[in-house]
Formats: sequence, structure tokens, C-alpha cells
Amino acid sequence: MQQTSTGAVDTGIHSYGGSTVNVSDKGRGISVLLGSYFLSRGLKKRSIVKTLLGSYLLYRGASGHCAVTSAIERSRYTDKAESVNIKTTFIVNRPRQEVYDFWRKLENLPLFMKHLTNVSQYNDTQSHWEAQFSGATLKWDAEIVKEEDGSLLGWRSLPGSTIENAGKVSFRDALGHQGTELNVVITYRPPAGRVGSGVATLLNPIIRKMIETDISNFKQYIETGRIAETT
Repeated sequence: MQQTSTGAVDTGIHSYGGSTVNVSDKGRGISVLLGSYFLSRGLKKRSIVKTLLGSYLLYRGASGHCAVTSAIERSRYTDKAESVNIKTTFIVNRPRQEVYDFWRKLENLPLFMKHLTNVSQYNDTQSHWEAQFSGATLKWDAEIVKEEDGSLLGWRSLPGSTIENAGKVSFRDALGHQGTELNVVITYRPPAGRVGSGVATLLNPIIRKMIETDISNFKQYIETGRIAETT
């Protein structure tokens, strides 16, 4: 380490617009090159994942600040990875029992939740889930922990799962009993520890966007039987 003109020790860590510079010059250059590539491909292919990744890498290169590195440093003091929490309420133009029955059949979820590639039920309460996040396949088992026919459905991943997942959906009559109001809460949490914190920082914005899009797809699917393709 070198002494600065004021006599302070230069650690090589500086501030950029309020964020800590923790990426080397070489790392910043590589980030800019990769970011430009992924952003270009993402915009061309209309890929949310590649566009977000490219934007993040460009920011990393321009600012010299890596959120993943910061998260790993912070995780020295905690073993909890930040979770994604989605809460939303909306109305669909279908009777409550029909909407509940469709969601209760968990195999239907990948029809509108595009981040899910498969959900298969072992029995009335336990199921197996598979999902794609930024090109990676994650698998876990889950169980229904609370159920009120036509009104409430709650689930959570089983202990030891690679990724923690929990959700709750409540169903209420709306539009003069011709429609249904849904209150949806979905949570994802990556593995704990340093790696989990780094993964969460990088992927949580992508996961959040995917889930929000998937939930909005439900209204379209339950009312029309299909999801319009993006052009």
C-alpha cells in the first residue's frame, strides 16, 4: 500500500458517486466489453435476463462498483441472503371456485409462470418444482401448509431445498360474484452464506421481474386460455 500526500494509507478502495470502487481497472474493462455484448443481444432477442445482465455489467465497468463483491463482504457478518418478496392484488373475470381450482392444481402453474418449467404433485400436499433462473435450473420439493377450499392456499419449500420458496394466495368474490380478487404473496430466498448473498444481489432483480410478469400472465391466461406472444 502507498502513502497518500496527506499521510493516510491508500487501500485502493475509493468512492464513486456514493458507491465503493471495488473492481480493478482490468475487471472494469472486461465488464464493459461483456456488458455491451449481453445488452446488445438482450435488446435484439428481447431477452429480459440478457438485457438486465448487460446493463448490470456496464454499470459495474463504468462505476467500478460490484454489488456481488459488496454482498460477499457484508455476508461476513450475516448468514442470511436477501430474499425476493412479491405482493400484489388484482381481479380476474372468472368465478372464485373456478380460479381456486385452477391454481390448486399445481401442474397448471407453469402454464402462466414461465420461470417454472415443471411442477408435479407427489400427493395431495407435497410436490416437486423445477425453475429456470438466468440459464440455471433449480429444483426443490414443496408442501402445502394451509388450505381453505375456494379461499386460501399456502405452500413452502421443504427443509434442505437449494432455494427457499413460499407463497400464499387468497381468493375473494368480486364484481358481484362474477369475478375473483386474488391477493398473492410469493417469496424466493437463495442459499444462505457468502455465495447466497452474492447470487441474491445479482439475480434478485431478474427473479423479481420474472415473477411479476408471471403473475400478470395469470389474469390473461385464466380469462382467455392463452398468453399473447411478445413480438
